[in-house]
Amino acid sequence: MHKFAAAYRNIFFPKPVKPPFLHVCQVGDPVLRSKALPVPPEDIPKPETKQVISQMRQVMKTYDAVGLAAPQIGVPLRIITLEFSPKRKKEFGEEVYAAREMSILPFTVVINPHMEILDYKKITFPEACESLRGYSAMVPRFKAVKLVGQDQSGEEVELETKGWLARIIQHEMEHLDGKLYIDSMDRWVSRVRRGQGACVALVPQFSFNLDRAWTP
Repeated sequence: MHKFAAAYRNIFFPKPVKPPFLHVCQVGDPVLRSKALPVPPEDIPKPETKQVISQMRQVMKTYDAVGLAAPQIGVPLRIITLEFSPKRKKEFGEEVYAAREMSILPFTVVINPHMEILDYKKITFPEACESLRGYSAMVPRFKAVKLVGQDQSGEEVELETKGWLARIIQHEMEHLDGKLYIDSMDRWVSRVRRGQGACVALVPQFSFNLDRAWTP
């Protein structure tokens, strides 16, 4: 009888799920609008940090993502994960792949990342986000950036990127500062999503998602 009562409680009154989540937090969640905290160097090798990174990688696989920031799974820490696999070239097609200056990047963890702009020229392309599902907008981004931080072992990581990888990095770095791509979008060329009233400057999500590789 006690086992039945416990099972009943678990079904109808489940315990709250605590971060790190296995889902992506959606716009409106306060964690997406708060500035993430640095990971103390002594905490990088700890199991708690490894768990966050493991969950981030799992969420990336679940959502077929090319980038993710720790706040998106409910953890307000300065950690991002990136991956752009060879299969993307086939998914996008050679013409788009070349036009967006895409390139391969194996799964990469960057803790306490610092970004430096290498080319101040801005390129505008459609952009979307798993934390604002169903929408996209035109977003200008710097053409080339350098990213410096630590990997999951505490070793220094340095990436010099341009084109699409630079865009992904800028997108994820904004998450660490409590920003979303809608804060950077070009409001003059974006349009209202059809059938959604006066939701300013957002369009149907038929283009490039910077957390997810492609949204039809």
